[in-house]
Amino acid sequence: MLSRIERIVRILDDKKAEDVEAIDMSGREYIAKYVIIATTLHSRHAFSLADELARGLKPAGEKFLGTEMSDDWCVIDLGDIIIHLMSANYRAKYDIEKFLAELKANKE
Repeated sequence: MLSRIERIVRILDDKKAEDVEAIDMSGREYIAKYVIIATTLHSRHAFSLADELARGLKPAGEKFLGTEMSDDWCVIDLGDIIIHLMSANYRAKYDIEKFLAELKANKE
């Protein structure tokens, strides 16, 4: 049986999200235990990925607590997992991976 993280990453990979990264934030003072970041090809791709995540995860009992979408960034809140689906430009601009790496380094 796939873990929740593996299931999310597989759905994103299967639907052609790029550079999918799962970051373990457990044990850190952060709002979620895991952050998953993926690059989208365009805004319709992001909407499609969000729909596919809902289709694939809700039947398994996953609760979607909130979803915020724009043309360049979609954030899905699963409580202990936050998913960011971002355009390449936004991903480079906001560099969430660097922010989380610094947060982890400062707490160790």
